[in-house]
Amino acid sequence: MQDVTFVNCKLLGLQFNQCKGFLLRLDFENCQLKLSTFYKLKLKNTRFINCNLEEADFSEADLTGAVFEHCDLLQATFMHTNLEKADLRSASNYSIHPETNRIRNARFSIPGVTGLLAQYDIEIEW
Repeated sequence: MQDVTFVNCKLLGLQFNQCKGFLLRLDFENCQLKLSTFYKLKLKNTRFINCNLEEADFSEADLTGAVFEHCDLLQATFMHTNLEKADLRSASNYSIHPETNRIRNARFSIPGVTGLLAQYDIEIEW
């Protein structure tokens, strides 16, 4: 798939990791992507706009420069994922472990940034 944009699509549980990686370029807008798998895909600069990504698997994916604008990432898996320069400022419900993912120069906002601290089992008060 080259330069494919999915708009208003219901793509529940799709295994995107089975797509051929050569020249793969995807964007998503207003999509339901619950339980979808992006394992080991190179998705640099991919845009996820207003998407439901609950329980999606981004393990070992390269999401350098990706944008997660108004996305729900509840229980999404990030393990050995490259999120350098990614924009998660308006994303919600994510839990990303800084020790097992690359997050250099990624962009976060308050209160969402607390998703970087979830594994420490601490209380954060506002």
